[in-house]
Amino acid sequence: MRLRDLPNIISVIRLVAVAPVVYLLLVGEFGWALVLFAFAGVSDGLDGFLAKHYGWQTRLGGILDPLADKALLVCSFLVLGSLGIIPVWLVVAVVSRDLVIVVGAVLYNYRIEALEAAPLPASKLNTLLQILLVVAVIMDAGPYPLPEVVILSLVWGCLATVVVSGTQYVWVWGRKAALRGGAGRG
Repeated sequence: MRLRDLPNIISVIRLVAVAPVVYLLLVGEFGWALVLFAFAGVSDGLDGFLAKHYGWQTRLGGILDPLADKALLVCSFLVLGSLGIIPVWLVVAVVSRDLVIVVGAVLYNYRIEALEAAPLPASKLNTLLQILLVVAVIMDAGPYPLPEVVILSLVWGCLATVVVSGTQYVWVWGRKAALRGGAGRG
């Protein structure tokens, strides 16, 4: 192991932490789930800082980091939806958007050209709102009850940004595929 592998190791630990977060949510240990979710958030910032600050970015890290983030968020949404804490229709919207983006990215990468992924601003806002919603509903279900208006605002904000960012991805990458499709890998 080299020091430059540290960001990837942190990402792997974050990926492994998904299982305990899911377990803690399922058994109603919301305080501990919140602590572990917060740890995952801090470690995400740390591995990103280390990779960028010291130039330790790798192709593997470019896969592991978003995979760990997405796994934690999607699994949290699925569990919280199954517990009735997040509306199931929102869970379906979030997961469907992610599936459309992943399938589109894979198709673009293998049928058109190598994909240089860069999140759109609406997507970054969506991710932020998803994180805030998960934190808020875990807090509300466990250690720190919140006003209902906070949760509802985050739910509707998530839905709005899911629709906007999902539509933007389809539009932007659909146009790129149409423009570059003739010269692609075929």
